Amino acid sequence: MAEESDLEKTESASPRRLEKARESGDVPRSTEFSTFFILLAGTIAIWLIGDSLVKNLQAGMSQTLSFARIKELNSAEIFLSYQTFLIDLGITFFPLLGIIFLAAVGAPLFIGGWTFSAEKLIPSFEKLNPIQGISNIFSINSLVELLKAILKTVFIGFASWLLVSSQLDSIHSLLSKSIQESSGQQGYIILWCLTFMVVSLSVISMIDVPYQIYRYTDKLKMSRQELRDESKETEGNPEIKAKIRAQQREMSRRRMMSKVPSADVVITNPTHYSVALQYPDNSNKAPIILAKGQGEVALKIRELAKENNIEIVEVPPLARALYKHAELDQEIPSALFTAVAQVLAYVFQLRIYQKQGGTQPQKPTQIAIPAGMDILEAPSSPDLNKQPRVMSPA
Repeated sequence: MAEESDLEKTESASPRRLEKARESGDVPRSTEFSTFFILLAGTIAIWLIGDSLVKNLQAGMSQTLSFARIKELNSAEIFLSYQTFLIDLGITFFPLLGIIFLAAVGAPLFIGGWTFSAEKLIPSFEKLNPIQGISNIFSINSLVELLKAILKTVFIGFASWLLVSSQLDSIHSLLSKSIQESSGQQGYIILWCLTFMVVSLSVISMIDVPYQIYRYTDKLKMSRQELRDESKETEGNPEIKAKIRAQQREMSRRRMMSKVPSADVVITNPTHYSVALQYPDNSNKAPIILAKGQGEVALKIRELAKENNIEIVEVPPLARALYKHAELDQEIPSALFTAVAQVLAYVFQLRIYQKQGGTQPQKPTQIAIPAGMDILEAPSSPDLNKQPRVMSPA
């Protein structure tokens, strides 16, 4: 059952799948919305420039259909007359056709956006499969298309009936009117027909757009197994990535451990934390963190310190504070300067004693740690304006 659930397409498409679909030219499209948008733009254009269209058509037809004996006997004059009429006709309809063209080009921007893919130009023999064609005929999409066609027929037919029935007297009166009067009346009726068609198609498009988006989203759904396979392709196998991260951590730990022999002191919390410090000679810089760790790493730092005769000083609160607030290969926080200085002063005095003899230095018995810097304390931002808390290294 688990395997079947992993193969069911229940997950939303990943961004990579959506991108690949777009690259192949597969985007949501609504022909009903495109038709509505083009018809809307054309209707608005006719409302705005309809009067000039009718006047220019009337003038062109009047000039073309007028007969002059001299012109009719001259073929060159006839050709020139019709050529002029066609040019004027093109100029008359150019604004309307331009608006319709812009609407046809701009309609895809609202749903899916512009896209171009050469894959759509490659012939596909799968489209010639008769079994697939028969299954498409009886598919849910075909049923939806049939319902949309019925709705368009009903809406547009009902709108046309309302318009014709309301303008029936005007239509009958066209026979008794002059060409100028009847052409204007016809244009008015046609314009209202287009308006009713736009309203009808707007209802269809409001139904079709959500359906097409839902259908596109449902078509691109993925199974859990497909998501895992895609993740492996794009990001790599999680097991391999985990191994790589483990190797990187191991290499980083080895590099850190290789710096321990050059440390001046290792400050420890005997059972949990170890921090190796180096104070650069002849430098105004603060001490630098060479290595730090907890658990097994802390034990390894202490072992390397013993092997290389590096002094180990047990100051649990200072070790915890350095582990929490200091970064590798970086200077220690300024709030811990005083505490670390006490430890380094003891270490350098011990070196002099071991070389020259004299009075053996005593380990510092009290180390001042600013409040809020110890891991064991409640989480809070350290207030450096307060007096540091005095803690025993024992």
